[in-house]
Amino acid sequence: MIFKKKEKKEKPVKEKKVSVMKVGTHKKTVIALWLVLIASVSFGVYKNFTAIDMHTVHEKEVIEQHIIDTNRIENFVKGFAKSYHAWSNTQESIDARTAAISNYLTKGLQDLNTDTVRKDIPTSSTVTNVQIWNVEQTKANDFTAIYSVDQTVTEGDQSKQYTSAYEVVVHADDNGNMVITKNPTICSLPTKSSYEPKTQEVDVNVDAATIEEVTEFLETFFKLYPTATEKELSYYVAGNVLEPVNTDYVFSELVNPVFTQDGDNIKVSVSVSYLDQRTKATQISQFDLVLEKTDSNWKIVG
Repeated sequence: MIFKKKEKKEKPVKEKKVSVMKVGTHKKTVIALWLVLIASVSFGVYKNFTAIDMHTVHEKEVIEQHIIDTNRIENFVKGFAKSYHAWSNTQESIDARTAAISNYLTKGLQDLNTDTVRKDIPTSSTVTNVQIWNVEQTKANDFTAIYSVDQTVTEGDQSKQYTSAYEVVVHADDNGNMVITKNPTICSLPTKSSYEPKTQEVDVNVDAATIEEVTEFLETFFKLYPTATEKELSYYVAGNVLEPVNTDYVFSELVNPVFTQDGDNIKVSVSVSYLDQRTKATQISQFDLVLEKTDSNWKIVG
């Protein structure tokens, strides 16, 4: 009897389990991380709302303008000029002038002007007009005034007209009292400017038929205009573009009208010649008008 030896079965090798660290929400490290995250987000939101945008911050400097009433200074200078530039060659007149200008000048300027007019001068002067051209504040209480004076100067049997310009400085104290601190000093006045406005050019887009219509309308209107009532004007003018003038003028002619197309409207620059019945002189008025055509009628709308 033969006995077979049993083969040993190999036991399966057990796999080693990998250690896994389980992190639960109750761990202190997780709580700390959550706190850091919340703090970071909160700080970011805070910075977003409180950050200063350097590009949108603007500083504005507000400059207050003070309107200065110069009427009293102008009247003061006019009163002075009428006394200073007028005299006659008598001791009585010279004394009166000296007393008058002492009400305007500082003591130093009174002394400076002691001998400006003497009894032995051969002329006398009367002031026909004083005009103030400019008053400018130069210091807190000082004002520079430029004025012109028209004088009639008589020497013997001859009289001549002169116009001269001067500059003075007026000191006005806090109580409103004034004194001249600079003697009348010769200066210049503005002269005529060489400026000439650009001449309007004829618009070739305005056809001959339209020009004829508008010209006829304007002639009719300007014949009526000087004496027209508000109701009569309403047929020719929209709103208050032209108000009643109620003058005794007689229409003569349109002078050099220039027509320009402005969309559906027509712009007209025109001089209107009238005869003034009161003075018998010709009066020329200049108008810049905008005309609109409604249905078959023209109307002044601007």
